[in-house]
Order: sequence, then structure tokens, then C-alpha cells
Amino acid sequence: MRGLKFRGGYHDFVLDKGGLSVFPRLVAAEHHSEFSETLNSTGNEQLDCLLGGGLTPGTNTLLIGPSGVGKTTTAIRCMLAALERGAKGTYYLFDEGLKTLLKRTSALGMDLRPHIANGTLNIQQIDPAELSPGEFSSRVRAAIEENNSTYICIDSLNAYLQSMPGEQYLVLQMHEMLSYLNQSGATTFLIVGQHGVVGDMRSDIDLSYLSDAILMFRFFEAEGEVRTAISAVKSRTSSHERFIREFKIGANGLELGDALRDFEGIMTGLPSYEGKVSLLKSSAAMTEG
Repeated sequence: MRGLKFRGGYHDFVLDKGGLSVFPRLVAAEHHSEFSETLNSTGNEQLDCLLGGGLTPGTNTLLIGPSGVGKTTTAIRCMLAALERGAKGTYYLFDEGLKTLLKRTSALGMDLRPHIANGTLNIQQIDPAELSPGEFSSRVRAAIEENNSTYICIDSLNAYLQSMPGEQYLVLQMHEMLSYLNQSGATTFLIVGQHGVVGDMRSDIDLSYLSDAILMFRFFEAEGEVRTAISAVKSRTSSHERFIREFKIGANGLELGDALRDFEGIMTGLPSYEGKVSLLKSSAAMTEG
């Protein structure tokens, strides 16, 4: 277009009832906001300590581990703490059904329904086969700029990858989107499921270098029981713990145990036990005790 400045590149569009909808390519450099960088609590004192004090606005946290290890529950706990402080959040649900999510979080003492009813939480259940990357970016912008959301969660990037023509395209899209979210002052959670249960863990995509903080989850076997462990392996904004701690989800929400100092090989899922570190008791054991 001679004599006019236009937005170059490729832009997704949808032909639907009522006409044409175009989703302009997101350019993060055009969006900057002023915001406080004061650390916010995750809602769990032990998890705050693991992260070096809590979550920093304008950063993103990658939660990575095998299926069923507690990544979604941890993200929900962090977002619920923000909602209880009066913030707004948007949760993009790719993998799980909405009714299933609400039922199990309520059973864990984290009822999201009141926050959905009063408009502070918006959960969008998304079919990745029906949504283009540009349209998803447009939805994220609307959540930030129109609904004033300050907490964003994408659960999970594995399903989001299915809407992309390839891994390289996803990395480019996420780089721009995360830059936009960080510059807008949002606190973002990215959930990535890894293949396998124990042993060698593999992911469809590596976004670790784009993440400001990384929480790694692992299953491990001890005393004839499958247990879970959590560790903060990266934080750009705070001095985080280097310990691997036992992690448990129960009726009282999240619980972190002592550092697993007497174990070797926790991250492989096949540890050896070298001492007498105290493990978290199961609900049944606590009742019997």
C-alpha cells in the first residue's frame, strides 16, 4: 500500500456467520504498561519459599512434569490466591473438561464457582482444532486489555501445539505472546506435560529458555508407594530454593515436605534412599496415627 503504513506479515482470519474477522499479528514491542513488581503469594507458604518469596508480576512460570503429577492443581492454587486478593484471571483449558476441573478443584477445597459467578475468573474451554494461533493471541489480548485480567494460565501447551503447523511456529508465537504478557504486567502460567511416568522424561516442545521461572514435578517410588516431588529449577527474579521437596495434594490443598536430602536420583524417578528423611504421611496413615 503505497504511502500508507500497514501491518506486514501473515494474519489469521475467520469467515463466519456475520462476516469476516481478521486477527492482526501481535507485536509485543507496541505494548507497555506500568505495574508493581512486588512479589505476590501463591497461596501456599511452603511454595512461596521454594520460589524465593512468591510470584513476580510481569513474569511467566513453566510447570513441567508427567500427566497427573499436580501441575494444573498448582496453577489453580496460585490463581485462586490472586482472585482472593481481588485480581482477575483467565484460564485457557485445552485438555480437561470444565465440569471435571470444577469438580476436582472443589473436592480439594479450591472452589472456583463463586469467582466465575462474580466475573473475576473466566475459564475458556478450547478445542485447538477449531482455533488458529492468531485468534488465540487475540483472545489473550482481550483478556488483558478488555477484561483487566492480571493472571493468565494456558493448560496445556501440548494441546495448543496441535493447532500449530510445527514446533518452530509455536516458539515464535509464544515468544511474542509472552513478551506481550510480561510487558503488560501479567503473571502467566504455562503447563507442559511430559511423556512417560518415571525414567526418561521427554516433551513435545522446549520453552524453558523463554520461561522466567520453572517448577519441575516428578513421580518417585519410596516405601512401596508412588510419591511426587517438586523443585524450582529456575527463577530470573528471585533467589529460589535448590532443594527437591516432596509434594502432596490432599483435602487441604497443596503440601510440601522437607527437602529430600537422603535421596539420590529423584529426578530420574528411580531414587536410592540413603538416610531417614521424614516423608509426608498419607491420609490413611494420618488417620491411623
